[in-house]
Amino acid sequence: MTKGFPKGFLWGGAVAANQCEGAYNQDGKGLSTQDIAPKGIMGGVTEEPTKDNMKLIGIDFYHRYKEDIKLFAEMGFKVFRTSIAWSRIFPNGDDAKPNEKGLQFYDDLFDECLKYGMQPLVTISHYETPLALAKNYDGWVNRKLIGFFENYVRTIFARYKNKVKYWLTFNEINSVLNAPYMSGGIFTDKEKLTKQDLYQAIHHELVASAMAVKIGHEMIPGAKFGCMILGVPNYPLTPHPSDVMEAMKQDRENLYFADIHARGAYPKYMDRYFKDNNIKIHREPGDKEILKNTVDFISFSYYMSSCATADPKKKKNSKGNIISGVANPYLEASQWGWQIDPQGLRYILNLFYDRYEKPLFIVENGLGAVDELITDENGNKTVIDDYRIKYLNDHLVQVAEAIEDGVEIMGYTSWGCIDLVSATTAELRKRYGFIYVDRNDDGTGTLERYKKKSFNWYKEVISTNGESLIKK
Repeated sequence: MTKGFPKGFLWGGAVAANQCEGAYNQDGKGLSTQDIAPKGIMGGVTEEPTKDNMKLIGIDFYHRYKEDIKLFAEMGFKVFRTSIAWSRIFPNGDDAKPNEKGLQFYDDLFDECLKYGMQPLVTISHYETPLALAKNYDGWVNRKLIGFFENYVRTIFARYKNKVKYWLTFNEINSVLNAPYMSGGIFTDKEKLTKQDLYQAIHHELVASAMAVKIGHEMIPGAKFGCMILGVPNYPLTPHPSDVMEAMKQDRENLYFADIHARGAYPKYMDRYFKDNNIKIHREPGDKEILKNTVDFISFSYYMSSCATADPKKKKNSKGNIISGVANPYLEASQWGWQIDPQGLRYILNLFYDRYEKPLFIVENGLGAVDELITDENGNKTVIDDYRIKYLNDHLVQVAEAIEDGVEIMGYTSWGCIDLVSATTAELRKRYGFIYVDRNDDGTGTLERYKKKSFNWYKEVISTNGESLIKK
């Protein structure tokens, strides 16, 4: 038994449009940056969409969302996090008018959620910029994207203001430091991209994010608007002061995005970073005032922690979710080398809440693993994913501990609540879901859905508001 989850806690699951919808060229959708990136976040791009790009079909959520939402409702989801594909609404990003069929799809999707009493939690930009904006403007390097983004958000806020009351601006916005193409739609090769251009692009995104919050508060007064941060706490590898300073430095690389969203201004420590790296951010009149439009809550992903050291001889990297660091000798790792650290979730929850005193929302957390579909004694196809149950149980116990610590947490949406195409590797064999999707990396499979053992486990967690969790 554990305690701590408040009444009204928003239990649910999370997906991203580009990883599940498919239908990449249907009903007027334009190409996105994802449609020519068949190997995942770091895998490079192709000239045109290719058959080996699993995301072109995904799990066909575009056509099968009704059966999937019904399964989520069966688990008891209070909230469903998904994203809007920008290029479904504005195929080229800079179009004069939106695509009505794209708008209608999300109307239908949100209606289906609300039919079951499930609140949509919508990410406005989740790793897919319209490809034309990347090619023609170099993505967020160009300030013109702020205007295109404003047009986009005004369009979707006007359309869905009566259906969506929880919004996130940019998914894992700090990931642009490591994945400028996927996160920022920046077409310039990562190796050729200057720090000046990168941090100027970041400034444009931050202004656009704050502008979206301002517009959202004006257009949908009762709605809540949050930022979304890739959360990876950094521990010093040793007590050596140099390692402690290195951990602080690496934390600040990520925290400065949240600092601006939550506090409304650039933190002073960035002055030195910009000076040391000869970066001069160009700010237009009004930018400073726009940034003061702070978020209502801070959301983040959490999969792993990392270690930091100033000793170059010890900098043996561990694998991770876009951001990688030094391996922690005290932790085990997943099949993909991501170190498993449930206590790190409690730590980062306390870190964020101590720093900002704003409500927090865990919008991604889960275990990617190779699942084996079997037939049980009743003749039903399923997956015995006790490893996933243990991972999620142990992390949720730490969430309960953080609530006991005094941290205000709005909810928890497990990542990839149904199997989808991995963002980092573009594989389907790296599965996160409570629901198995019969599709393989070679493109074979029926796309049928099967409940895993974790399906009923999570259903019980939700129905008991966390009381069924096993606390060791």
